[in-house]
Amino acid sequence: MNGLDQKSEWASGDAYEPYVGCWSRLVAREFLSWLKAPKNMRWLDVGCGTGALSQTILDGAAPSLVQGVDPSEDYVNYASKHITDARARFDVGDARSLSYQTASFDVVVSGLALNFVPEPAVAVSEMARVARVGSTVALYVWDYAGEMQLMRHFWEAAATLDPAAKELDEGKRFPICNRMSLLRLFRDAGLRQTEARAVDVPTVFRSFDDYWSPFLGGQGPAPSYAMSLSEDHRIELRELIRSRLPIKSDGGIDLIARAWAVRGER
Repeated sequence: MNGLDQKSEWASGDAYEPYVGCWSRLVAREFLSWLKAPKNMRWLDVGCGTGALSQTILDGAAPSLVQGVDPSEDYVNYASKHITDARARFDVGDARSLSYQTASFDVVVSGLALNFVPEPAVAVSEMARVARVGSTVALYVWDYAGEMQLMRHFWEAAATLDPAAKELDEGKRFPICNRMSLLRLFRDAGLRQTEARAVDVPTVFRSFDDYWSPFLGGQGPAPSYAMSLSEDHRIELRELIRSRLPIKSDGGIDLIARAWAVRGER
């Protein structure tokens, strides 16, 4: 994630992957299908995290280069270790001050990162700066206030038990995570032919434990909040969430995760 204002929430690639990394990969595939970028392009992945989007680009977009950048050294190390494709490179860096030359990439993208940048407009302007004229700039973020259901169930239960949790809810903290806000950011950065769409992917859990255990990893606002609770309060939260989830007779839980995607032309 780029420019995190709560860096302690994002420190372990191994913990991030089972939390939302697996769902990010599903969104990444839909996102790339929407972009329809030509082959042999030079890509920049801003806020590359553990490399979910970068790997998807390598697998499906036939790039000549995928350059990832993220402020978390741990995430960059994780991506570098797990993505050994010779076309991939990863750097530690800040989305608000990219170290790359102007107009040096053919496609500039970002997955699930912009809301964690303290100055998102600056980040979008930087993404536009490093894109060549006529190229695509695009990103996606979770629909935290709407249909990112696994997190909505968590925060609504947390706020029922602890009114202070409302201030930590990503739906409240990240007001840019909607169609109109993203389009406004892109247009203000001078990007043309802007458009946005919802991307829905299934988030299927085998059991309640399959749903709950990633919240114990401490990666991200919700897991960080869960692990800050006393054991008794964490159990109380767990059981309230369990009572509210649409658990099927076989124990499975079928939810959806919605992301908002936006793209424009430099």
